[in-house]
Amino acid sequence: MTAPLISSEQQANSVVVRVSGDWLLQNLAGLTLAPLPALPAGGVALDGADLTALDTSGALRLLETMRAAGVDPQQITPVNFSAAHAAVYELVQRNFADSMVTTPPARGGMLAHIGRVSVETWQHVRGTVSFVGVLSYQMLQLVRHPGAFRRKEFVAQIEAIFVNAIPLTFIMMFLMGVVFAYLLGIQAEQYGANIFVVDGVALAMSREMSPVIVAILVAGRSGAAMTAQIGAMKVNDEIDAISVLGLSPYNVLVVPRILALLLALPLLVFIGDIAGILGGMLVAERQLAIGASAFIARLDQVLPLQTVLQGLVKAPVFALFIGVIACRMGLSVARDAHSVGANTTSTVVQSIVAVIIINALFAVAFVELGF
Repeated sequence: MTAPLISSEQQANSVVVRVSGDWLLQNLAGLTLAPLPALPAGGVALDGADLTALDTSGALRLLETMRAAGVDPQQITPVNFSAAHAAVYELVQRNFADSMVTTPPARGGMLAHIGRVSVETWQHVRGTVSFVGVLSYQMLQLVRHPGAFRRKEFVAQIEAIFVNAIPLTFIMMFLMGVVFAYLLGIQAEQYGANIFVVDGVALAMSREMSPVIVAILVAGRSGAAMTAQIGAMKVNDEIDAISVLGLSPYNVLVVPRILALLLALPLLVFIGDIAGILGGMLVAERQLAIGASAFIARLDQVLPLQTVLQGLVKAPVFALFIGVIACRMGLSVARDAHSVGANTTSTVVQSIVAVIIINALFAVAFVELGF
């Protein structure tokens, strides 16, 4: 193939631009042509006598080069073109102006933005309700046919959600107990009320801090992982393959994950309670001169079982919402990598917001019920 070339020369009353070589798509990829000098807007002849090959991509590149030199593509006169080359050139020249038209992005006002957000929210709510309906039906089917339950997947999810999260949960809540006891102890020392640090640490950790922080940890760790895993399977057509095999993607992927969350999160919250109290005990002994025996004795007095149960009761509710959000967003992934990332981020955000709102509702309910 001959490399495409273009040049211009001044004649008596006009300018002639000569083209030669093969103006084909495969020749133009990565090719940099020398720019033409400024040409008059009209009265330019395009000589194609030495042109050996031309396709629509080559004709488009040719017209773009001419336009860059200041020539109106509609004012170019082709000469010495073969019949085949002339037909290709005239086709591209005739549609060149339309190909250059770009539609500016639509810019709606405040009402348009509110409308789009409202429609997206409504679609999301509809999708979530539909997901919950199908999930409920599949769980009822498992109650009728327990043999269809995926035990190996359930055990694998328990390991991923619970066992692998124990060290991180323990360390995080231990440090939270250290920080909380240290800050509370600074204030308590001023009034000689060191022993009340035990009250603050025990009640705060077991009732509020451990359930909420552990739930947020699980949402960011396990919830995001669920969405990414299910989303990647959808991109790779693995979910379609599961359906082709006659299996339910809900039974295989969703139900084991949600049940594993329902079992794992209360256990992690209990571990968080212990870790937070141990962190507070360490600070109480080192900073406030409250020994371990005195700390435990005070803890037995001020921490009723009901308070611990209030924190543990929240955990399954948090787990249910995190699991539904994570699996729903995973199954709604489009078949591209960007959607996987966007839905994973959305899972974390939705889960954290849901945990905070549900915790606030629990707080109001416990007060109204006198707990």
